[in-house]
Amino acid sequence: MNAPLLEIEDLCAEVGGKSIIKDFNLTINEGEVHAIMGPNGAGKSTLSYVLCGKPGYKVTGGSVKFKGKDLLSMSVEERAREGIFLIMQYPVEIPGVPSTTFLKHAVNAIRQHRRQPELDTMEFLKLVREEGRKLGIDNEMLKRAINVGFSGGEKKRMEALEMSILKPDFAILDEADSGLDIDAMKIVAESVNRLRNEQRSMLIITHFQRLLNYVVPDFVHVFADGHIVKSGHKELAQELEQNGYAEYVREK
Repeated sequence: MNAPLLEIEDLCAEVGGKSIIKDFNLTINEGEVHAIMGPNGAGKSTLSYVLCGKPGYKVTGGSVKFKGKDLLSMSVEERAREGIFLIMQYPVEIPGVPSTTFLKHAVNAIRQHRRQPELDTMEFLKLVREEGRKLGIDNEMLKRAINVGFSGGEKKRMEALEMSILKPDFAILDEADSGLDIDAMKIVAESVNRLRNEQRSMLIITHFQRLLNYVVPDFVHVFADGHIVKSGHKELAQELEQNGYAEYVREK
């Protein structure tokens, strides 16, 4: 049996001196889709930032292995090249940088790391236009600066486009359904499902079950007070939708 794709053991992390992640444990194998659900302030987004190496999030204990390597010793860029991707809850705007320029550099950096030939301009444009059509992204939108002036739904579609083109080994979806109407959510979900295979794994972070109606997870975890307090399958998500998180939230 292959080693886990991602193995988190007793992870602890703080932000601004405040402990947020507390003795967190999770193992994700190749091809698995896990969902983490929990109330506001539980530390779900903090977990995604720690895994991606965002500055300001200090690991104070534990270990994280990705493909058997020490993830915590890698820079943000190294983690991305190794195959980690994050759909952010609030995608950032980058004025002055066209989406196509950013995507071309990103995809070729990944291909270079994998020792694959870089795409020339025509190959890249063909790829990005084909994937963009599937997500309802037209050529004019691709020419615009990254996320500048985009609606919430357009930002999430652009994130889904980046994921479709980069084809990461491990994708983290942090509140990917936030700000989406039902039609946009279905389109994003279809993009995620197209990428599912026996090697690629995903971690879906969400408050609500609605996205999980379209991207059905293999495992569901309840996240409260900085760690997982219960695990199950898709039925657990339905239970949380009906009953909420009250029984899992410890009174301060």
